[in-house]
Amino acid sequence: MRRARWEALSVAEQEEFPPLCPDFVVELRSRTDNVATLQAKIQEYLANGAQLGWLIDPHEKKVYIYRPEEAVQCLDNPTTISGESVLPGLRFQVQRLWA
Repeated sequence: MRRARWEALSVAEQEEFPPLCPDFVVELRSRTDNVATLQAKIQEYLANGAQLGWLIDPHEKKVYIYRPEEAVQCLDNPTTISGESVLPGLRFQVQRLWA
């Protein structure tokens, strides 16, 4: 999460379980996970303030990119994905998961 959001919390909130949703979330599908369940989970994060979500499905070699108020973007067999403006400079080599 952005530092400004963390610093806006009281000391007591910082010392306990903070009442914040992360700005960025990642779900990595396992063989037993239901894709629809994971998609709903990321939508819940977005509804609570997340700015970017990745659902990585290594079994189908797909990555679903979630952003607030935008259609979900599905990438088939991408090489890399980025943290965009939420995590500038982050580039994840997705191909490493496919191996």
